[in-house]
Amino acid sequence: MADAGNGRLEVNGERLLARLDQFAAIGATPKGGVNRQALTVLDRQARQLLANLGRARGFSIYQDPIANLFVRREGLDPNLPPLLIGSHLDSQPSGGRFDGALGTLCAFEVLETLQDHGIETERTVEVVAFTNEEGCRFAPGCMGSMAFSQKSIPQAWQSAKATDGALFADELAQTLADLQGAAMRPLGFPISAYLEVHIEQGPSLEKEGLPIGIVTGIQGTRWLQVTISGQTAHAGTTALSYRKDPMRAAVSSLNVLYDDIMPKDPQSRLTVGRFSLEPGAINAIPASVTFSLDIRHPNSEQLELIEARIRKVLQDHAAENGCDLAVNQLFDMAPARFPDALVSVLKNAATTANFAYKSMVSGAFHDALFINRVAPSAMIFTPCRDGLSHNEAEYVKPVHCIAGAQMLLASSLILVGG
Repeated sequence: MADAGNGRLEVNGERLLARLDQFAAIGATPKGGVNRQALTVLDRQARQLLANLGRARGFSIYQDPIANLFVRREGLDPNLPPLLIGSHLDSQPSGGRFDGALGTLCAFEVLETLQDHGIETERTVEVVAFTNEEGCRFAPGCMGSMAFSQKSIPQAWQSAKATDGALFADELAQTLADLQGAAMRPLGFPISAYLEVHIEQGPSLEKEGLPIGIVTGIQGTRWLQVTISGQTAHAGTTALSYRKDPMRAAVSSLNVLYDDIMPKDPQSRLTVGRFSLEPGAINAIPASVTFSLDIRHPNSEQLELIEARIRKVLQDHAAENGCDLAVNQLFDMAPARFPDALVSVLKNAATTANFAYKSMVSGAFHDALFINRVAPSAMIFTPCRDGLSHNEAEYVKPVHCIAGAQMLLASSLILVGG
């Protein structure tokens, strides 16, 4: 429908929901989720489907050397850098049907709505499906947007191996070859801005009964690998005073950190995701304990303070137990703040469309983080049931799917002169 009696252009909600069903069938799991990992045969099928849908509407189809897929609707002035809208199509091994796909298909619905009603825009609008946002089959995640922002593919990626043993270079080459009829374009090109719709992946919007979140930035993330080394000894014959027990040091230090970091700062995050002991014998004090720490905060200075606090606590407790400590930083991603002017565009669009919203910082990183390094970027969040994501039970109500697309349409029209 073009107009719901309020003078504004409306997306075709039924079509959007049908598209979501159509893509969810590619890699569908028995529990209603999706297993469509990056650069697999199923990922290629989803890319081909999007390309076919775009050609059927008269749009141009492109890909770049990292296999980012672009669907282009021409504007009146070809000299203006295009507005880029989209997300990704790959999923986790037992992922949901909305993570990534919702943003990509909301963006495609914007193009279709403009085409349906013959809306001419000064600026070209392009939908993008970025490659390997999830990072579960090949690391790191956000390969497509990272390479786009850098205008290059890191050489180290070429020899990367997937969790199933496949070589990245081979899978990328096959993915590029399989997309029939897509013109190749250079990696990275000027854009005016980038907008991305995504499910919140948290419970706050649902809990507060809000249909829209306007994302003002993405918090920084650091991954640490901690190894505490002690001395293996017999579990039954070694008294406490003779022990150099790295497990005791790990547990006592983590107790302090769990009671300290997040309770004292609601914006901070601290997570242990991996934990291993060597030699792993039931009747031996371990020689070493290794675990990961994922720390996050939207402020760079606070992130530094959190890491410093962690290192001190770990060192103190390792020393108290006669153990050695090694802390290696595996990953460091600075926080991103989206431009105020672009965030204001989203707020104006929400007001015009009569959507209640809240401003929020994203706890997870997305393609928008990397594109924001080369062009103004911002994000629109939709609620998801119980905040579940990366889970086959992931669910977004139809009304919220449509609201996300409507918000993207209203915001895009402001930016392209429709």
